[in-house]
Amino acid sequence: MNLALAPETLARWQFGITTVYHFLFVPLTISLAALTAGIQTAWVRTGKEKYLRATKFWGKLFLINIAMGVVTGIVQEFQFGMNWSDYSRFVGDIFGAPLAFEALIAFFFESTFIGLWIFGWDKLPKKIHLACIWMVSIGTILSAYFILAANSWMQHPVGYRIDKERGRAELTDFWQVLTQNTALTQFFHTMTAAFLVGGAFMVGISAFHLARRKHIPIMRASLRLGLITLIIAGLGTAISGDLLGKVMFKQQPMKMAAAEALWDGEAPAPFSIFAYGDVEKGHNTVAIEVPGLLSFLANDDFDSYVPGINDVNKAEQEKFGPGDYRPNIPVAYWGFRWMIGFGMASLGIGMLGLWLTRKKFMLSPGLRTGEDEVPNLVLFKRKALSPRLGKWYWIIALWTMAFPLIANSWGWIFTEMGRQPWVVYGVLRTRDAVSPGVSQGEVLTSMIVFTALYAILAVIEVKLLVKYVKAGPPELTEDDLNPPTRIGGDSRDPDRPMAFSY
Repeated sequence: MNLALAPETLARWQFGITTVYHFLFVPLTISLAALTAGIQTAWVRTGKEKYLRATKFWGKLFLINIAMGVVTGIVQEFQFGMNWSDYSRFVGDIFGAPLAFEALIAFFFESTFIGLWIFGWDKLPKKIHLACIWMVSIGTILSAYFILAANSWMQHPVGYRIDKERGRAELTDFWQVLTQNTALTQFFHTMTAAFLVGGAFMVGISAFHLARRKHIPIMRASLRLGLITLIIAGLGTAISGDLLGKVMFKQQPMKMAAAEALWDGEAPAPFSIFAYGDVEKGHNTVAIEVPGLLSFLANDDFDSYVPGINDVNKAEQEKFGPGDYRPNIPVAYWGFRWMIGFGMASLGIGMLGLWLTRKKFMLSPGLRTGEDEVPNLVLFKRKALSPRLGKWYWIIALWTMAFPLIANSWGWIFTEMGRQPWVVYGVLRTRDAVSPGVSQGEVLTSMIVFTALYAILAVIEVKLLVKYVKAGPPELTEDDLNPPTRIGGDSRDPDRPMAFSY
């Protein structure tokens, strides 16, 4: 190991570990808030008890997840001062602005209404209480937008100038930072990917209960909602990914070339299915490709020219000076494929599940429907599929919960690793962004501590989720079925303790 680079390498590992871990909670928080709000809306509109029980069930899982997300997210802020002080000093004027908006507007907004929603079940009228969870959902989406705007500026810096005397970047157009096409397309792609996570989460847990023949009316409705969410989000992710890819090609041609292991520019350029090569020599020894597809994905033209890794590296050497401007090619190449593969697998499972349940759940002949416990439940259209296939679908659906999480994680790894050696593309290199006074031992110690802490939190998170998933939807009380019609409660005892549903 090159000891001179060790603090940078360790700092990158630490940030990567904590960021990927934190982002396991973010998409589920965003999507589960909106899905819970949708289910509660169904209860307010129809008055059906199954929707109220479903709201409390999914809401409890949402609260467990968001609590972990907040805890792990705080660490992200510390690292900018701990390991990346030169980065913070150079771009803090710009990068800090959207993060400040995220905290002051979105996070506090979200926190206020989540408190009202938690404690307001027996204090607020149904519609006002419903509005609270919708405000929480809006808050999570606003938080994501401001954070993505900050990250998009790192991918494509705009609206700034360099003050050479002070040696730092300064903000000149905050509106441009918030509305540039990189931020808009990345936001669209991240939101659809987030709902892919939420849809799969709902499908997997519903499948778990239905396979055990438990809580059938509630889980049947939840499964259908999850499947529809999976399909809409999956299609949206594919469309938004295509748009983001075109923006990426124009702004970061090296990332596009690395994602396809395209070493030398071609017209038309092929899309790589599988490639194996020599990174040092800059060529592939094995390549399975679809002719012209990369040209279309980059330019909407099957015959257009796409520059390769060697071409872009040479161009950046001429522009920025001597050096190797290539990212880690294997990570970029395979990360891109894992992202697409697991994302599209989730979409396919959603389509299969929606087709299998297209005419409700078909039960074995002679069994009554409407009961919460129905023996021999199978998921198939009568005379179309075997019960065995139905059983296998439950198992696949349960494991599908992990697929979008893997896709999201590899998507962010590709996004950040594909930008290297830049921390701010074309402006600041990663090696120049680390804290100069932090030693290898200090970074290693903090990385070990954070990783161990996150491992403990992971165990707590999983145990809590498993506990409440197995418990299933709660039984309803009289207060649940008769919420107040005015703020503060009706004629019930005003001095009774405030209910805390979770």
